[in-house]
Amino acid sequence: MSAETLASREVPKKENRFKVWRQTRPFWAGLFTMLGGVPIAYLPYGDLRLGNVTLTMATTAGAGALIIGVLLITLGLTMWFQPLVRVFAGIAAIVLALVSIPVSNFGGLVVGFLLALIGGALSASWAPAPEKEAEDEPVEAEYDGEPAHADETGTVMTAGVPDQRDGATETSIDAKGGRNSAG
Repeated sequence: MSAETLASREVPKKENRFKVWRQTRPFWAGLFTMLGGVPIAYLPYGDLRLGNVTLTMATTAGAGALIIGVLLITLGLTMWFQPLVRVFAGIAAIVLALVSIPVSNFGGLVVGFLLALIGGALSASWAPAPEKEAEDEPVEAEYDGEPAHADETGTVMTAGVPDQRDGATETSIDAKGGRNSAG
């Protein structure tokens, strides 16, 4: 490469497959729903050790919390890989988030509840982008100086424009004292 060769300032665009995949489905809805399922499923079984003291949040409804958390994670994956059922998955995620409040320690200490609720709402409201139509190049007709449609007097006749009437008719506003006489 010599000193006289000009380098291109444009960086060639690589097709970002993940970006295209992410934009064709409710990505953030699925992510929020899956993140909401983790604390809902984990907190009833998790424990915190502080020295010799063990804090557990084990409840009698631990199995229900685990089922709700796993279902939310499954619904999040469904939103990603089956975007056609996004409305069903979103409504089911909202219902499971609401059920997690009494079943799973206030919905995973409210964090899991809020994440699942936002993910479900995003999924139910998401719509795919409209398809881009292929734009045809306009066809230019040659102009020969004559109007397309002219009568013998040379006035141009335009299609789709109604003729205006000169006088008032029986059904106009002026007739019968301004009342409409239709019917």
